[in-house]
Amino acid sequence: MLLDKTVAVVVPAYNEETQIGIVLDTMPDFVDRIIVINDCSSDRTPDIVQEYIACQPVHPQQIPRIPMEETPTLFNRANIIIQEIRKEEEALFVRHQIYNDNSRDRIVLINNHQNSHVGSSIANGYKWCREHAIQCTAVMAGDAQMDPDELASICMPVISEGIDYVKGNRLRNKAARRMIPRKRYFGNSILSALTKFASGYWSVSDTQTGYTAISLSALEELDLHKIYPGYGMPNDMLIKLNIAHCSLREVPIKPVYNVGEKSKMRIGRVIPKISILLIKGFFVRILKKYFLLDFHPIFLFYSIALLSGLTGFYFLIRIIISLVRFGSNSITTGTYLGFIALLVISLMSLGIGMWLDVYDNEKLQK
Repeated sequence: MLLDKTVAVVVPAYNEETQIGIVLDTMPDFVDRIIVINDCSSDRTPDIVQEYIACQPVHPQQIPRIPMEETPTLFNRANIIIQEIRKEEEALFVRHQIYNDNSRDRIVLINNHQNSHVGSSIANGYKWCREHAIQCTAVMAGDAQMDPDELASICMPVISEGIDYVKGNRLRNKAARRMIPRKRYFGNSILSALTKFASGYWSVSDTQTGYTAISLSALEELDLHKIYPGYGMPNDMLIKLNIAHCSLREVPIKPVYNVGEKSKMRIGRVIPKISILLIKGFFVRILKKYFLLDFHPIFLFYSIALLSGLTGFYFLIRIIISLVRFGSNSITTGTYLGFIALLVISLMSLGIGMWLDVYDNEKLQK
């Protein structure tokens, strides 16, 4: 525990037989539960975790599952409906089985029935922590690429200051440019820029790091089964957290490489997929947060920018076709002026919308 608050670490693991032992051996003593999600590994990863479970001492603190049943009263109908929704959502998570569910086991192994990728694995871990009312839930990869000595700095803002979501930032470290492979550094920079725009957390950087901690209240707000299943999970999380008005903080951490890890990410495939995810996520965020949940001028300005931009693009196509077919004399002055006016309106509306977006979300970045 940290400051009398329960702490758990979700460890997604796929074929990490050479690394998972390092993660378990170096886990700080203040961590109450280590939730290892075996994503249908084909190596000895689950066997190694089971060996650790068999040898682990009984943890002094019992953490039972919180019952979902609540006695109906005149005033808790909303709570009953939330419980019903949670039960319906059970079937939407990746099918899995809890190997051991002793309330005093420090290490808990959850085996996915099929390989579902890192996002789905973390979602299953989050679900376990929410059901057991863990007050701070961190995520550390199963490949030992995260320094356990930095875990306290990741968790403390959640525990002592009430921050909803804390994430590490490797780019602030002076060694980042030399340690992080160039392709990854370049890809991270592109995705970080897109994620600022899509998520509304305009000051965020190093969006691809998975070293994070989240509060119980934030877990309660999210639809965990809808978390993006692949490597775009950290980006998708930021969008969902912003829609839920969750506060965010970044803390500096060290980049860790060459500790025996074997990357399963293919940059050439990941960047296009995550880019599409972020474009969709931007429109979802603006629609939900600034129209459906609370109408805001941000929605109006972004909508004007989009509509005038699309109309201006139509005018541009007409101009190009006319130039190719009939020459410059076929294009009227009105067509030119219409295109220029629409372009100006689109850019001005986009700029105002972005300015309002930055201003509105400043309060969420602590």
